[in-house]
Amino acid sequence: MPDIGVIGLGRMGTAIAQRLQSQGKPVTSWTRSGRAAEGVRITLDLASAVAQSDILILSLYDDAAVADVLEQMLTLDVTGKLIIDTSTVLPTVLTDRHDRITTAGAKAVDAPISGGPELVAAGRCGIFIGGDDHAAGSAQKALTALSDRIFHVGPLGAGLVMKTVNNAMLQVYMQGLEELLPLAKRAGLPLETAITILSGGPAGVPMVRDRIPKVLGADKTVGFPISAILKDNRIFKNVLAAYDLQSPVLDMAGDHLDRAIADGRGDADPAQLIAAFYDRG
Repeated sequence: MPDIGVIGLGRMGTAIAQRLQSQGKPVTSWTRSGRAAEGVRITLDLASAVAQSDILILSLYDDAAVADVLEQMLTLDVTGKLIIDTSTVLPTVLTDRHDRITTAGAKAVDAPISGGPELVAAGRCGIFIGGDDHAAGSAQKALTALSDRIFHVGPLGAGLVMKTVNNAMLQVYMQGLEELLPLAKRAGLPLETAITILSGGPAGVPMVRDRIPKVLGADKTVGFPISAILKDNRIFKNVLAAYDLQSPVLDMAGDHLDRAIADGRGDADPAQLIAAFYDRG
């Protein structure tokens, strides 16, 4: 059984490490901030994590963090290692370094995750792998403990493009809710009735269905904060721009997310936005 190193212990990295460990995988973690995760073995430095691991799963906050860690890794012995970057960053952060990674004797794939920490913990997230067939096959085998919804979608970088298409559609859906839930309120439809019927039919999406208790205020936990959704929104727009495309609806979503953060909701779950859309009616 290969040893796995999880690099980065934010919300997602912690969920990944804990889920892998709960499934019997040998896990070692390292994080630049020194943050600890309950029940997960931590190494003091990146060099130790690399030396102890056959597979290195990156879960880092932004382009700069991934670039920094990859540059550090390339100064170490990564012969025979598989690097799996699950971070939501621009594809070029990895693709621009791919030749150097392979020259160093390692393989790499991008494998961004769709779904927040709660779906990772439950083994129900989506994972989109970009990379050559051999590396992608190895990554899929390593990640089966996280989910049975793992897709090899194309060459290196394609994973993040697929996540852009998939998760940007969720932001588009939220824009639709913002426009239409006030109608339900003005017509006298209770929020619980409207959101339950909508989520159970062909126009529903699991992202909203799974959040109904949060929307109705019965569950106060935060799965994925609004501030992180805004970060993704900016990345998705940059990915589109790299292909000479744009999305006015994502621009609108970004503006609304900016306002939500300005109103003090940055750390809140997007379920709060859905309830607020209804209340505007």
